[in-house]
Amino acid sequence: MGLTSKDDLSAEDRAKIEADNKVGVGPRPKGRGHLKVAAICGLAFFGMVGAAYAAVPLYKLFCQATGFDGTVRKAVAKPTKVLDRKVEIRFDANVRTLPWDFQPMQTSQDIRIGDTGLAFFKVTNKGDKPMTGRALYNVVPEQAGAYFQKLECFCFSNQTIEPGQTVEFPVVYFVDPGFVTDADTKDKSTITLSYTFFPAVPDAAGAKQANSPPRIVEPLGGKPPRAL
Repeated sequence: MGLTSKDDLSAEDRAKIEADNKVGVGPRPKGRGHLKVAAICGLAFFGMVGAAYAAVPLYKLFCQATGFDGTVRKAVAKPTKVLDRKVEIRFDANVRTLPWDFQPMQTSQDIRIGDTGLAFFKVTNKGDKPMTGRALYNVVPEQAGAYFQKLECFCFSNQTIEPGQTVEFPVVYFVDPGFVTDADTKDKSTITLSYTFFPAVPDAAGAKQANSPPRIVEPLGGKPPRAL
């Protein structure tokens, strides 16, 4: 069968074809397509930002649970086994955007693996108003994060320090015996525990003060030191 030319079609058929060709070709409101694209891009952007903020606490919880990325784990009980082998624990302290002086009260400690150690850090608020900070922490080498665990630490909650006040924060920790059997850590003899204080925001319950208050070394008004 040969091709049919337009001239062979009846007037009625040609009218139907022209009507079909005009479907969807009518004038579109100006700018509507651009607005739709912009709206989709905006939703995608805010969705990614929200996902990024949500990922931060989830990532932190994952690191604290697994010791990943050098994050120290929170322990509920000390080990039942203490080894003769010792490891050197070094201490480091840093501050970001807070008018605080933050220092470890000991440079290092030698501790038996599985035994508990006690270290202190001193903080002075050199600002003119109360400030609340939160200490983030990690250890080096990163592989030791799964075995360096803390029973008590000022880093578990926000800390508020009055202007001119100096406080001492205790840290109770241990190195789990699994440290000596892990291929990535068994040859390590030194662990560095590092803290960095950042300005804090209220936690989920709105709390700004630690559950177990630190020792006040230099209280306001020049009063003698006392323990809370």
